[in-house]
Amino acid sequence: MTKIVFMGTPDFAVGSLQALVETGAYDILAVVTQPDRPKGRGHKLEETPVKAYAQRQGLPVYQPEKVKTPEFTAKLKELAPDLIVVAAFGQLLSQEILDIPPYGCVNVHASLLPKYRGAAPIQYAIIRGETESGVTIMRMERGMDTGAMYSKVVVPIPPEMSFAGLHDALMEQGAALLVETLPKILQGLEPVPQQESEATKATLLTKAMAEIDWQRPAAEIHNLVRGFDPVPGAFTYLPDGRLLKVWESRVTGRKTAAAPGTVTTVEKESFSVACGDEELRLLTVQPASKKRMPASVFLNGRGVESGEVLGRKG
Repeated sequence: MTKIVFMGTPDFAVGSLQALVETGAYDILAVVTQPDRPKGRGHKLEETPVKAYAQRQGLPVYQPEKVKTPEFTAKLKELAPDLIVVAAFGQLLSQEILDIPPYGCVNVHASLLPKYRGAAPIQYAIIRGETESGVTIMRMERGMDTGAMYSKVVVPIPPEMSFAGLHDALMEQGAALLVETLPKILQGLEPVPQQESEATKATLLTKAMAEIDWQRPAAEIHNLVRGFDPVPGAFTYLPDGRLLKVWESRVTGRKTAAAPGTVTTVEKESFSVACGDEELRLLTVQPASKKRMPASVFLNGRGVESGEVLGRKG
């Protein structure tokens, strides 16, 4: 039975680990995940989704602060895996670790490489308005997602799909592709090198990137809203300076002469805002210190009125 060490951290990685477990075809020697981190207002330590799943399955769990230390590298050599499988782990591996398993280290990457190498490929695919994404199974090397590719699966992105929806679709498809590809790797499948000229990056996201610039085209703002749902949430400011997160929108196709950020129409179920080219209809929002709510509920409260301008800090 092929011996595997699995490395992963968030929910996306759980799909791949679960798929490996459910095949019953692999001896999972250990699961390596990020250390528990404090979360929420109480700063209570929260275990990673991968750790929670692994413990339910009775799998040994390691949580090194850094995997590249001599001590943990020695532990991996002691485990002597045939293969290391990585999915959204969150740490780079040293060449010494990459050289440990005879079949190499295999990564489940949530993009159609060489596009969107890096930490946030799912968000970037939506923010950039892509109509399709996918998962690539690749052989890891020291560069950031630069290794040769074993297989790919394409996943369409409908116009209203958010990060959450694409994440779940890619998690499921990626897990299935991993299980399908691993036996071929063990049988000697040769990976195909990436075309460097086609490479793009998906660097770490910042909260500042989620602020809505109403001078941008409506379609771009709509993509920003989708790409930052559920974290951190696209946001703007109400006329009184209060924060307003925007969770759901629609491109109307309606042109307007109003200045960007101006509330152009207020209806029962929604309100529209002027963008750089046309109006954007807002359907679900979240005022400061409140839960996300339909725009109709927001409008029944203090809400907004036609002619008011969003995006100005108080």
